[in-house]
Amino acid sequence: MSQHRLLILLSLLLFTILLVNPISASPTIQKFKEAPQFYNSADCPIIDDDHDDDVSAKPIFCSRRAVHVAMTLDAAYIRGSVAAVLSVLQHSSCPENIVFHFVASASADASSLRSTISASFPYLEFNVYVFNVSSVSRLISSSIRSALDCPLNYARSYLADLLPPCVRRVVYLDSDLILVDDIAKLAATDLGRDSVLAAPEYCNANFTSYFTSAFWSNPTLSLTFADRKACYFNTGVMVIDLSRWREGAYTARIEEWMAMQKRMRIYELGSLPPFLLVFAGLIKPVNHRWNQHGLGGDNFRGLCRDLHPGPVSLLHWSGKGKPWARLDAGRPCPLDALWSPYDLLQTPFALDS
Repeated sequence: MSQHRLLILLSLLLFTILLVNPISASPTIQKFKEAPQFYNSADCPIIDDDHDDDVSAKPIFCSRRAVHVAMTLDAAYIRGSVAAVLSVLQHSSCPENIVFHFVASASADASSLRSTISASFPYLEFNVYVFNVSSVSRLISSSIRSALDCPLNYARSYLADLLPPCVRRVVYLDSDLILVDDIAKLAATDLGRDSVLAAPEYCNANFTSYFTSAFWSNPTLSLTFADRKACYFNTGVMVIDLSRWREGAYTARIEEWMAMQKRMRIYELGSLPPFLLVFAGLIKPVNHRWNQHGLGGDNFRGLCRDLHPGPVSLLHWSGKGKPWARLDAGRPCPLDALWSPYDLLQTPFALDS
């Protein structure tokens, strides 16, 4: 038998074996480049003993002078999270005074996620907190987009329980955004005497559309916003006073509305409406520059969108379309080019400069 015919037969045999017993594809492991180290400017406050006594870790993790940032962390959005962290550090005047509090699902490989962050940011002060989703899973109702039903989307409602009690204020950020301004400015937002959280408000949005006709037609439920000027706000960027949150038991208030949703469908949009029900009209408004949201399009098609008029400090790809997915597919939107410089993904053929 000639060598050529032998190769053909072996190829046919291999094809038959694969056809009968296909090899399952292993999950793609994303690797990221190491980010440059960023240093404090000369006038940054010194993190020393300005912390509570109930901390066994470094003083910075409970420091009142540090900027505390909370984000969720999972394999699906890790690329966005890494880009967001880089953007925060790059535009901060005091990057060494920033602490990241990452929340990961109990079912995730927290060790792998922690290693990914450490490899890209070996100097970063951070911790990973495990979120047991069983308590919230029973309260989640299906929404208009399956991605919104992920239990980790609800972790923002449990930050006061997950983070150490000594952390009194935190800036919550989604993973599909980048900052182009100093986060310390946002973190220093004045919450006044009694506001629990601050965020950009959008009072021109059709607020009634966030709830069903069953909600508005109910004589009792429709009075929920009777004594407040309720406006839409996006929960992907918030400054939260965790001390006031704990004192007011706001997690329980959100859960009460989620339980109501299980009995009677009063909204369609995942974790957002419970926040609106509890806080709309009661938050401290923040300049719109701190959440140029909607760059991911709507929840169905993810079409390209332009920026809102005005200055920009934070770009947010809320919606179905994510910049990394559109870039990989070769169909980016014009504004996705603003996200790309923060992408630390190590491609197989990338050469170090």
